[in-house]
Amino acid sequence: MKQVYLAFGSNLGSPVQNIRKALAALPDAGVEVRRVSSFYRTEPVELIHQPWFVNCVAETATNLMPLQLLKAVQRVERALGRRKVVDKGPRTIDIDILLYENVVVQSNTLKIPHEGLSHRRFVLAPLSELERNLRHPVTQRTVLEMLGALSDHSQVIRMDAESETPLKGQVEHAASAAANMREPS
Repeated sequence: MKQVYLAFGSNLGSPVQNIRKALAALPDAGVEVRRVSSFYRTEPVELIHQPWFVNCVAETATNLMPLQLLKAVQRVERALGRRKVVDKGPRTIDIDILLYENVVVQSNTLKIPHEGLSHRRFVLAPLSELERNLRHPVTQRTVLEMLGALSDHSQVIRMDAESETPLKGQVEHAASAAANMREPS
């Protein structure tokens, strides 16, 4: 099976429940969920006038090829009510393929690694929780190195999974993230 990292985001309805439903639907789509990061409440970054998101990252495994995987996650999104009305706008669920082993795919329909991977705090913070030393297959930078180099100052706040509320002291800002997530010496 191929190791794949998927990013999840939602800011409509019940975002935590939407993500949990998406995670639960993956096995029927041919994707085994191995580990899931904490959930994070995240500030919108490109289209800022919309509700905050909930995001997480999952380490998964699949026998599907990259384009088959894309179609499988798109079916899960549609089944959960995803309708693309506004680019970067509100959504019930968004599932992105971040990494697929060390494979690089550059096509009109799919780009792996995900083109936003190296400059999105809302992706790198949860990914660093799962595998901080994972390397970008093109730049060879680790998740931790990419996180430390970010110019993205958006808020990424780890949530308490049970109460679905932000945890005190868990705001990840650009200046503090690199210091807080540095590799142990």
